[in-house]
Amino acid sequence: MIVRGGSDLAEFILHRYRGKVVEVGAGDRIEVAAMLARRLEVVVTDRVARDGHPAVIADDIFAPRKDLYCGASLLYSIRPPLEMQLAMGKLALEIGAEMIIRPLEDEIASLPGFERTLVNIREARFYIFKSAPEPAFSRACQR
Repeated sequence: MIVRGGSDLAEFILHRYRGKVVEVGAGDRIEVAAMLARRLEVVVTDRVARDGHPAVIADDIFAPRKDLYCGASLLYSIRPPLEMQLAMGKLALEIGAEMIIRPLEDEIASLPGFERTLVNIREARFYIFKSAPEPAFSRACQR
């Protein structure tokens, strides 16, 4: 079963972002990441590693391996629970990335340091989180 609006979400990401993007909490549904991997560097994470195209790398967003995320222009997740959204927001601020959350229904967090915008494109409905004006840049990705 394909994620409803998945191709519309992928198309939006392909038009807006360059370089590296990271899907967080992918589970075994990696269709969107597979569409993106044709033109972007895609890292796919979940609590459990899985083979596939692209491969899912084991990582815990609550204690992330920052090397997987550094340099990403976008962190995105499809149907993440609120606590996962909060952890993603914290990490996105640290690395200077935007976020896209496609909620299951209306389960969407208010994330400190971000402005949230609802986007509806054909069958896709998701939120973009951009850092609020005057973002605080971190040295989380510097060596």
